Amino acid sequence: MVRKPGVMYRNLAKKAYTRREYMGGIPGSKIVQFDMGNTSAEFPVEASLLVLEACQIRHTAFEAARVNINRRLMKEIGRMNYHLKLRTYPHHVLRENKQATGAGADRVSEGMRMAFGKAVGTAARVHPDQKIFTIYTSPQYIEKAKDALRHGGYKLPSPTRVVIEDKELN
Repeated sequence: MVRKPGVMYRNLAKKAYTRREYMGGIPGSKIVQFDMGNTSAEFPVEASLLVLEACQIRHTAFEAARVNINRRLMKEIGRMNYHLKLRTYPHHVLRENKQATGAGADRVSEGMRMAFGKAVGTAARVHPDQKIFTIYTSPQYIEKAKDALRHGGYKLPSPTRVVIEDKELN
């Protein structure tokens, strides 16, 4: 069965479906790490990627953005000069009504009768101006961090914005 396009799961259409203790067969999350880089050091500048629209972001999109951002940061500024944090977790379970296709499928498929669907993946439900990724770094690397976040935002289904905060001023 081929994976459906992400546009089918982007909108917040139904109530959240998160109670995993009542359901079985949920595919595991593709997200490998939530904290990368130098997690023990304190950095004075914080750059965050914000989504501008409410939507659902699949776990595969999170992983693609995380890999892109982390790879750019490793190459540009080195592993010891940043701390990248993924700030959302995909709790919402996505369901899909699988349809049989091909010869003789009309006798197998039940159509829309009792169409609840099987779990096919997970997604995070995000709100406007919610922080998705945050990079903690030094002031000399802030332009590289902004560029990495901007490129990672291209992997997400909502328009994004990069916000810089100086932790020493707050």
